[in-house]
Amino acid sequence: MPTLDHASRERFLLWVDGVGGYLVCLKSSVILGRADPNGNADVPLIADLSVRHARIVREDEGYCIEAFRPTWLEGRLVERMTLLRDACELRLGTAARLRFRRPHALSASARLEYLSGHRTVPTTDGILLMADHLLLGPKPRCHVTCREWRDEAVLFRQGDQLICRSRGGFSVDGRPAQGRALLRPNSHVQGEDWSFTLEPLCG
Repeated sequence: MPTLDHASRERFLLWVDGVGGYLVCLKSSVILGRADPNGNADVPLIADLSVRHARIVREDEGYCIEAFRPTWLEGRLVERMTLLRDACELRLGTAARLRFRRPHALSASARLEYLSGHRTVPTTDGILLMADHLLLGPKPRCHVTCREWRDEAVLFRQGDQLICRSRGGFSVDGRPAQGRALLRPNSHVQGEDWSFTLEPLCG
């Protein structure tokens, strides 16, 4: 059975046709920092930051942020591990601003939205912190809002495997699927009025 390789088990890119591109982070602990060839930030931002500026951790009670360099949450300097609440604003350094969202009350996955002009490398439209699943579709509760879609698609993890599920028929890499199908690190998924592609990231 196809499984995600080691690098894709940590991060991959999700390109949703007609919507945008997203950096998907699978680890429960994610480093935010300056994009640097020698750095190890999971979320590498083109900004005046340290290569390890802050860390977001997913725990049982939710998400917390730990600051290694000056970081503000809702205008207050983060001095200890602090809980992130839905729709709160983060500022890293002097200018990089992000909004933290948990749109689905029953999902542990979250989204980081750009509020300033700073972007990741590669350039994306947002960052998805994936727990067990991601919901793509037209409703506000979705982690990726796809307003023109009629149906929803769910990406979920099962061990080292990534699976797509949808009520309607769809195909994966040209092969018809009904209900659910395993994905490869570079799979293209096509529904009746929607499609998306996975792209693995090295390192």
